Parts: sequence; structure tokens; C-alpha cells
Amino acid sequence: MSPRSARAIVEQYLHWRVVENSGSLLLAAIELSASHRLSFWDALVVQAAVAAGCEHLYSEDLQHGRKFGKLEIINPFL
Repeated sequence: MSPRSARAIVEQYLHWRVVENSGSLLLAAIELSASHRLSFWDALVVQAAVAAGCEHLYSEDLQHGRKFGKLEIINPFL
């Protein structure tokens, strides 16, 4: 890939919102993990998606159709 092509791709990613792993996000993930019987890592992904304002999260690891507030899990392989 040429540097010009790589730059064009990276520039597209710069428009995406990045959710940082803050202390409050980690604590929320721990709580979600305990209250919904999720692995910590799955709970962290869910909490990051919620923090980003996502309405859909595509995952084969979480139950299809499950909701966390306004966030709905979608299994892309079903």
C-alpha cells in the first residue's frame, strides 16, 4: 500500500469517536459484569459502546437481540 493510500484510510478513521478507558468506564464495566453475568471484557465493550452513544453493537459473543439501555446486540452471523 502506498503512503498516500494509507494516509487516506487513516484520515477516514480520524472522524470516528474514540472512547477512552477511564476509571469510571472500568468501574461501570465491573458492575455490568457482575449484574448481567458477562465477562469483564464483554462488559467493557458494551460500556464503551453505550458511552459512545451507539444503538447497535455487532458481536457473535453476546446474545443476539439483548439490550443494554438503548444499545442492542446484533449477531452478524445470524
